[in-house]
Amino acid sequence: MKRTCCLLSVLLFLSCAKVLPVYEIPDITLSDPSFFPTIEAHTDAAIVGGNRIEILLNGDETFPVMLEEIKKAKQTINFAQYLYEDGAIAYALAKAFAERCRAGVQANILLDSHGTNAPDEIPGMMREAGCNVQYFRRVEAPQVVLIWKLLRYNYRNHRRILVIDGRIGFTGGYGIKDTWLGDGRTEGHWRETNARMEGPIVKHLQAGFTESWLEATGALLGGAGYFPRLEARGKLPAQIVKSSPVGGSFQNYMLFLLSITSAKKSILITNPYFIPDDRMINAMLSAAARGVQVIVLVPGKIDHKITYRASRSNYGRMLLGGIQIYEYMPALMHAKTMVVDGIWATVGSTNFDNRSFALNEELNLTVYDGGVAEKLHRIFHEDLKYSKKITYADWEARGLKEKFFELFAFPIRDLL
Repeated sequence: MKRTCCLLSVLLFLSCAKVLPVYEIPDITLSDPSFFPTIEAHTDAAIVGGNRIEILLNGDETFPVMLEEIKKAKQTINFAQYLYEDGAIAYALAKAFAERCRAGVQANILLDSHGTNAPDEIPGMMREAGCNVQYFRRVEAPQVVLIWKLLRYNYRNHRRILVIDGRIGFTGGYGIKDTWLGDGRTEGHWRETNARMEGPIVKHLQAGFTESWLEATGALLGGAGYFPRLEARGKLPAQIVKSSPVGGSFQNYMLFLLSITSAKKSILITNPYFIPDDRMINAMLSAAARGVQVIVLVPGKIDHKITYRASRSNYGRMLLGGIQIYEYMPALMHAKTMVVDGIWATVGSTNFDNRSFALNEELNLTVYDGGVAEKLHRIFHEDLKYSKKITYADWEARGLKEKFFELFAFPIRDLL
């Protein structure tokens, strides 16, 4: 048994990829005409106009809107989720999917096998109604026998996608568990930011689902029910940036890095798992050195203590370099957003760590609009009112126990 555990540990380390090294970055800003084509080229994601984007906070704003749209589905529903567990919202969604399947809607439900821990009754309910429920990279018997096949299991599908009739989409960082219910200010629950979208951008969100579905099932999804002709529903330019590191793509890392290095005024980062690599830290420090206000909001309470310790190990040099760091206190901060210069904003599933940048399948919505950016700016500063500002003296005074855990976390930080 011990030998097996050691072998599995070695295999996990061997399967821990890293992003491609970046040594030079072009000297451009968000206001440069060349920024759009540069970001499109390095993220392999088109920026399309004519969209309507609505920011949804926490379970109180997100789940009622999602359930209402599901009930109105006429042809297709595609749903991808990393975390699906037991609870009231898990059953509510499953019942909503099942009801539409009984009405003749084709619903494809893709759950990550690592993050899903729902009782059998939930997928059973959906399947009985005619929904197609599948699992992403599920461990099967041959993988147990041929342990090297478990290397692939380390690459998870962390995307959050809901698309109704190919016309209305949702993404963000939400999980399907009752701790995501509420207003984001309650202890033991999550503070989350998600987005609802309409317009041509939904085609690109749908493509994020069909890509994962093809790998999991070998089935190509297409036709008017999935990809209808989409008219403009607003005026906002947006892009869907999806990364698939197992296929050699690290687009979300490039999105974050290019946007940080292009900032002239401000960078506001909210992220629950904040373990940037040296290149990303240097980019933030360089921004602060040229007068950009850099503020990072992370959890004061978190579900993974080792991740928390690994994150805090970086605080010292960032604080000395002029980066402000706050820890959110009333609830578990899980929002994954960034706002740059008050005109660029992103919301999605990507954590600020190697697992998201180099291991997981991820997806982010990026919006180039002062209105959306201003709303996220207000939300960010409202969250700061419930947060504790960390000073270098605070960080330097941390106890020996915390310093020990930081040392313990360092060798495995790329897996966290």
